[in-house]
Amino acid sequence: MSSSSTQDYKATAWRDGKILCATLAVAGLWVACAGPVAAQSTAPKSATPLAVAIDARQTAMPTSQYEFGMFIEHLGPLIYRSLWSEMLDDRKFYFPITAAEPDVQGQRHQGGRPGMELRQWRPVGPGDAVTMDKDQPFVGEQSPCIALDGSAPRGIRQSGLAVVNGKQYVGHIWLKGAPGSTVKVALIWGEGAGDRKTASFAHLTGTYANFPFRFTAKSGSSNAAFEITGTGTGNFHIGTVSLMPADNIDGFRPDTIALLRQLHSGFWRLPGGNFLSDWSWYNGVGPVDKRPSTYDYAWNAMQSNDVGLDEFMTLCRLIDVQPYITVNAGFGDAHSAGEEVEYMNGPVSTRLGAERARNGHPQPYNVKFWDIGNEPYGVWQLGRTDLKYYVLKHNEFAAAMRRVDPSIVLLASGNMPEPMDLTGEMRAKAADNMKAVEGTPEDWTGGEIEHCWGNFSGITQHWYARSGQRFDVEKAKRLPPDAPTEAGYDHVEQTPLEFARYPANIVHLRAQEWRRYEQRFPQLEKKHIFLSIDEYAYFGGNFNRVPDLKTALAYGMILNEMLRHTDFLRMSARTMGVSTLDYTPTAAAFNTTGLVYKLYGDSFVAGSIPVALTGNSPQPAPQSPVGGDQPETSSGSPTFPLDMFAALTPDRKYLTLAVVNATDTERSFDLNVAGVRLEGQPTLWQIAGKDWQAADQVGQAPQVRITKALVSGSAHRLTVAPISVDVFRIPVAP
Repeated sequence: MSSSSTQDYKATAWRDGKILCATLAVAGLWVACAGPVAAQSTAPKSATPLAVAIDARQTAMPTSQYEFGMFIEHLGPLIYRSLWSEMLDDRKFYFPITAAEPDVQGQRHQGGRPGMELRQWRPVGPGDAVTMDKDQPFVGEQSPCIALDGSAPRGIRQSGLAVVNGKQYVGHIWLKGAPGSTVKVALIWGEGAGDRKTASFAHLTGTYANFPFRFTAKSGSSNAAFEITGTGTGNFHIGTVSLMPADNIDGFRPDTIALLRQLHSGFWRLPGGNFLSDWSWYNGVGPVDKRPSTYDYAWNAMQSNDVGLDEFMTLCRLIDVQPYITVNAGFGDAHSAGEEVEYMNGPVSTRLGAERARNGHPQPYNVKFWDIGNEPYGVWQLGRTDLKYYVLKHNEFAAAMRRVDPSIVLLASGNMPEPMDLTGEMRAKAADNMKAVEGTPEDWTGGEIEHCWGNFSGITQHWYARSGQRFDVEKAKRLPPDAPTEAGYDHVEQTPLEFARYPANIVHLRAQEWRRYEQRFPQLEKKHIFLSIDEYAYFGGNFNRVPDLKTALAYGMILNEMLRHTDFLRMSARTMGVSTLDYTPTAAAFNTTGLVYKLYGDSFVAGSIPVALTGNSPQPAPQSPVGGDQPETSSGSPTFPLDMFAALTPDRKYLTLAVVNATDTERSFDLNVAGVRLEGQPTLWQIAGKDWQAADQVGQAPQVRITKALVSGSAHRLTVAPISVDVFRIPVAP
């Protein structure tokens, strides 16, 4: 497409239009579909019917396969509860084993964030019979040593496990001990003598040996226990122990893997995240049982290092996505980053390629996308340096990594400055004049463009949003220099539509900022430098909010807004990938957020061709003063109160139209399409429920579903249900 047609397209398709569509010839429409809320045959009467115009002659850059990516990191035990099948916590015995309850600080350190505490090992028998051997540990800094006392069982126990009736469980344990000792491991699901399965191991020696075991649970329990006890004389040592459901797939949970594969995410960014800046990839490869547990100072949690680089590659293969690796540019260095590239992409003739082969992976992974550092601008980041030093680090990393593999695509960790990010004197100086920030140490993205040019192909951006708040620029300007940024926010009451619109406005702001960078640095557009929003999330008021239908509407608007900018926004990754799921230790299902990503991933596949969409109902201007998190113009299509995005399928045989209705009223609209001729019945995929709070959780009947139905009537008049995310697929005449 020529430059002039691109500009025309941007002007007509993506701006807040005030274009009045021609009067449309319409026909009645009804939708026959199952589900809690179905579109009806008539729309409420309106003095000005909503009119929507699509011009298929005006197209934007086709969507990439990376529009709906995901992000994951070792945040507390998150990976190990949702993705990895290991049932035992602290299986390498990082923490001492005592009979005493830990203090609050200890609980925090064991579990990271509240509600994610690790289960603890407890002594069986006298507490002083269990000591930690620090002289000759199997892995890490210590291993349990249990002193025996004849026929009285002594050992350790971990409770709080979940087992399923009739399910098989497999595991192994590394043991050494005195010749007169016998060790038993048991899976226990009840109080009775028969409510357990036991495996016994004798003939121990002074050298660690690996003993496998297999159990079948005869009853279900949410508070099962795993016990390791010994009898006899002398003592025995435990190296590591593992217990997994037998149906695990290369160590991963089959239920969550099957669901995540359905999302068609394109890529996952891994392994972090704040965790990354103090993590050595060298500790995340090699035999899993011999990898030492490490402490994650970013999230105050122990990490077992069971899921390292090779396991991440297995995960990406299982869910059919491309890996996108972030290297440690916090406490890490360029040399280790270059060696990481060699381990992942080098042939077996290289030193680290050969090591990868010895670890069971002879073929190079050929990882394409690499991000240098995670949020290096943040004061919370381990190993942070000022921008003037970090650009030197970035360039050094880029050179070291490209020496190993010149074909990799490098991304720079950027941050577009916002009033909400400013502190001290700069907050008062530039809160309402962000141009004053350009070229300063606060302008991280601008600094990287200026000083790292040629050493990146894309630039990253992260954002997180909470509902029920507004950043007050004038208030922030009056704050003392040392006041926290949070003090600049005011609580606001939001309608459901405002709730859904708020995070899409954040995307809209980022797009406007990127356009300003393109004006400052014209080479961005000339060299096709792209933006990757590779961390983002909407917390909807609090971190523990159960995703509901109202949340789903917000994510529908987020994705619509992102898809309006395919010319530069080529990648995005939601935090966290598993937050699309509701899961327990034994089951999993999509939550409402997951349903939205599944719907969009199925509907807007790579190569879909965005087309210009206008309407006769512009989005209203922001009611709050412009500045901070309030854009000059609201996000969304000029089809208020609906939000729409349209694209042709890659083969141009169908027109796909996404519509988000964040109101409790059924809405109809007239559709006029130029450039193609619609032919045949539309198909509608719809996410809907009985009310705003409808949610899907494991163990409960689904309240929200994706339903599919043929639409009766003309494709030139369409109706959407209240509180719904809808995708129409309309055949196009050849």
